[in-house]
Amino acid sequence: MKTDIFIMAIRSRRNLQFLYGLKEVNLEPYYIAKNKSGKKVIYGRIRNSNEIRKFEYDKIANIKILESFRFSPRIPLSSFAS
Repeated sequence: MKTDIFIMAIRSRRNLQFLYGLKEVNLEPYYIAKNKSGKKVIYGRIRNSNEIRKFEYDKIANIKILESFRFSPRIPLSSFAS
């Protein structure tokens, strides 16, 4: 379910808003991958910053696609991993 939401946001270049632990995150999602321990993660740029971060799926909750915000990627969106 999370993967479908993330892929939809990546393809349509829509920002995401979600809770990561107890912190609210606004993210320009770039790609999905697995980290070294095999857990799914999503990479993206924190809105209003130049910081690219990764977020583990199991710590993400209350995902919303922000329809009113679109972005232009700063890194290529060439491949998706699931």
